[in-house]
Amino acid sequence: MRKLTYLVAATLDGFIAGPDATDPTGSGIFTMEGDHMAALLDEYPDIVPVQAREALGLASTPNKHFDTVVEGRVSYEGGLAAGIPNAYPHLRHLVFTRTMTESPDPGVEIVSSDPVEVVRELKREAGQGIWLVGGGSLAAALRPEIDELVIKLHPVTVGNGIRMFEGDFDPAQFRLTRSQTFESGVLHLTYERR
Repeated sequence: MRKLTYLVAATLDGFIAGPDATDPTGSGIFTMEGDHMAALLDEYPDIVPVQAREALGLASTPNKHFDTVVEGRVSYEGGLAAGIPNAYPHLRHLVFTRTMTESPDPGVEIVSSDPVEVVRELKREAGQGIWLVGGGSLAAALRPEIDELVIKLHPVTVGNGIRMFEGDFDPAQFRLTRSQTFESGVLHLTYERR
C-alpha cells in the first residue's frame, strides 16, 4: 500500500508560510543555500518544481519516492500567482478546493471531494508514494492518513503565518526514524506514525 508523506519546510515555531500564504523561500525565511540543499536534492528530487528542475539539471531525473502530489487551493494559488500553473508535471497533481471548478492546466486535477476518501483511494492504487506539499488546512484534514512526516526544520521563528497543521486540537503520535543536522542549521527530521 502506498503511503502519504507530509514533506514540508517549517520554522522553529511551526509555520510553513507567511500570513498571506506566501512562499517563505521568496522572502528569505527558508534558506535555499547550504549543505542541507544538496542532501535534499539528492534524496528528494521528486519535490523540486519544474522551473528549478530544469535550472538544476534534474529535468530527466527519475522520481525516487513519489509519483503523486496533493495540495490545497491556497498552496496551489501561490504558484499560480507566480505564473506556474503546474509546478510538478512529473507527478500526478491533485489540488483540493471547494471554490475552483476548472483547472488552469490539463496536468492539474481539481478535486472537490473529501480529501480523506480521495487519499484512501490513492493509497490503494499501485505506484510510488503520495506527497502532501501543503497547506496547513489540508494537512489537518489529512492528519489521520499521514504515514510519514519529513520536516525540513529551519533555524528561524516568524511569529505568525500558516501553521504546519491548521485546525482543531487532535493529537497524533509519531516516532523519529531519521535525523540529519546540517552546518546551515537546518534539520531534516523523518517521523513515522506510531
